Order: sequence, then C-alpha cells, then structure tokens
Amino acid sequence: MDNIKILQTEILSDNWYTLKKIFFEATKKDGSVLQLSREAYDRGNGATILLYNTDSKTVILTRQFRMPTYINGNKSGLLIECCAGLLDKNNAEDCIRRETEEETGYQITNVKKVFEAYMSPGSVTEIVYFFVAEYNSGMKVSDGGGLDHENENIEVLELPFTKALQMIQNGEIKDGKTIMLLQYAQLNNLIS
Repeated sequence: MDNIKILQTEILSDNWYTLKKIFFEATKKDGSVLQLSREAYDRGNGATILLYNTDSKTVILTRQFRMPTYINGNKSGLLIECCAGLLDKNNAEDCIRRETEEETGYQITNVKKVFEAYMSPGSVTEIVYFFVAEYNSGMKVSDGGGLDHENENIEVLELPFTKALQMIQNGEIKDGKTIMLLQYAQLNNLIS
C-alpha cells in the first residue's frame, strides 16, 4: 500500500507464537504523515469446519479448555467450538481433514470451503478458512479427542442442530467461528 511505510519491526516475544511491534509511517488523505506503532500477534493461519448430518439433523462440535476464556471470566474455561486447527504450512483443506479426524474421530470425504475471514484484525494476523462437510456414522474411525503428544483433551459432542442454535441464544456457545458456521448452515438450509 502506497500510504504505509514500515520503518522497523521488533520481536517482543517468540515463545509460543510471535508478537511483533511494528513502527511505521502512514500518509493521510491530506498528505500529512503520521509515525505510529502497533503490536501484531502472528500465530499462523487456521481452518475450521462444521460437520453436519442431514438425516439426523445433527452437528458435531467439540468442548475443550481455553485459557484465554478462563482468565476473561469463563468460570470453567471450557468452550464449545467447531473443530479447528492451525495450518502448520499445509493447505487449508488438508489441515481441516487431519484436524477433523484427530479431534472428532470422523474421516470426512467431501469438504466444501465456504469463506475465509480475519477473526481479530486489530491485533492478530490469522486468517481462518471456513469449511462444511456432511458426516455419517460410517465415517467414524476413532473416538477423536485430539492428540496426546499435543496435550489435547477434547470432548466430542453430537448435538441436534436446533439445540446448537439455541445454545448461541442462551450463551452456551460463545466461540465466533462456531457461531459463524452455525449461522451459515441455517442461512443456507444445510440442515432442513
């Protein structure tokens, strides 16, 4: 972009992911130049998926502990979410197929990308790729639950679609990506 010039980048933390402080010049519409700085957290890009079954009118979600929610008032720290994971330099579809099997135990076949979005663009670089896929009991290859060596402890939930939508309304589902995919399914009549 012609009106932005990065002057310097400092690494503030490179522990779990990378937190950078970026010093830059921004040229305003009137031609004046501002010197600014912003922090940006780079954790890589991710993918998420809503598994749905049109016959049983159900969806597969997960429940797991999320420390940031715990320190921000979620008393149990548990969050109900769609299956998701970081790309780790893989393409988004390969990533979400792998994550789906690891977390939910389902080996899915037809995956459809529906959109992509920045989830917190004021401070996080991540783009999340959103997918949907149908599932059935014949696709179940394991119990899921995540990987032990990644210290994952994921509970797999199969819920009626109507109940999942109600859980948004009553505050049981507060995860943004999950709300977006459930609303996508409702708007596009994936489960009728």
